[in-house]
Amino acid sequence: MLEKEKIKYEKAILIGIVTKNQDEEKLTEFLDELEFLTYTAGGEVVKRFTQKMEVPNSKTFIGSGKMEEVLAYVEQHDIGTVVFDDELTPAQQRNIERILKAKIIDRTNLILDIFAQRAQTSYARTQVELAQYQYLLPRLTGLWTHLERQRGGIGMRGPGETEIETDRRIVRDRISLLKKKLLTIDKQMATQRGNRGKLVRVALVGYTNVGKSTLMNVIAKSNVFAENKLFATLDTTVRKVVIGNLPFLLSDTVGFIRKLPTQLVESFKSTLDEVREADLLLHIVDISHGQFEDHIASVNKILGEIESMDKPTIMVFNKIDAYEHKTIDEDDLTTEKTEVHYTLDEWKQTWMSRIGDNALFISAINKENMDSFRKRVYKEVRDIHVTRFPYNNFLYPEFVEE
Repeated sequence: MLEKEKIKYEKAILIGIVTKNQDEEKLTEFLDELEFLTYTAGGEVVKRFTQKMEVPNSKTFIGSGKMEEVLAYVEQHDIGTVVFDDELTPAQQRNIERILKAKIIDRTNLILDIFAQRAQTSYARTQVELAQYQYLLPRLTGLWTHLERQRGGIGMRGPGETEIETDRRIVRDRISLLKKKLLTIDKQMATQRGNRGKLVRVALVGYTNVGKSTLMNVIAKSNVFAENKLFATLDTTVRKVVIGNLPFLLSDTVGFIRKLPTQLVESFKSTLDEVREADLLLHIVDISHGQFEDHIASVNKILGEIESMDKPTIMVFNKIDAYEHKTIDEDDLTTEKTEVHYTLDEWKQTWMSRIGDNALFISAINKENMDSFRKRVYKEVRDIHVTRFPYNNFLYPEFVEE
């Protein structure tokens, strides 16, 4: 509440559709996430509009009747920002802007905007700028008059508001220049990784906002920025960690998200080199989130895209302190027990049991079960290290308490 008093949030509405591939329950999940994204970017969602359609309208994404309903609400409540859950085509965006006379943002543009806010280093800023230009390129026609009308805010950070005279040729030249710049930085970072010696490399991966940075702060006794917003971490942070007497390198990477823009996957592939070159992955999962299984699938999909699915992986189910399950009254004979009613112990008897000791349950913020976590990570890192340096076997016993 205090934060909302300090920051002036833009009033925004969300729009999503129910299709044959996305039912109402799934849409609600996506809109919940979209609302969190909007809040992270600096917006306050005041209403959601949904519509059932076989496929999106090719001209305006939603139907004409629903568009009139949205227009009436926008005009009545002075709404300046309208956020769509799916990526709009350039034509759709122009048509909707013409009707609503408001700032039209899609999920891709929103995520790019958050990345633009969060990018701290030259490397991250270059990656985000490249992704923004790739997004802007097909949208140049008629875009500049729209940008002249706006006064910044969500979706307007980065190259858009300052380069109104940009044309396609200049944008393509800029994209080419940024790609060359990234190649140069990639070589420098590869050299840095090569200079780290033969220490075992461990990478934290997972959905955004699952507590990776908090966990890193606990393990590495460091002060990595952690916040309850999406994409708090963009730049990869690497720390030397010692458990018992065994040193290894731990890296915290950018969080993943469903419907991650293609431009960002491409731009940040070099950042994910830390994951590709890791010896061990710690896949952090927010078990208190209702859709944590979907999050696992999304992360695994991206790990597959960067050829890292076959790496040794420990599943770390975080935020057990926040986990809650629904209960069924003893007298209720109509409600069927489903996953939302599972206790943590019941979850452990599901597919998680097949993972065996590669499934850990912790609370990083409360430092709960951290001893068993350290013991398991120590064992895995030790096995990798001893395989690499058999003559060091005697240096590291099975486990040494800190």
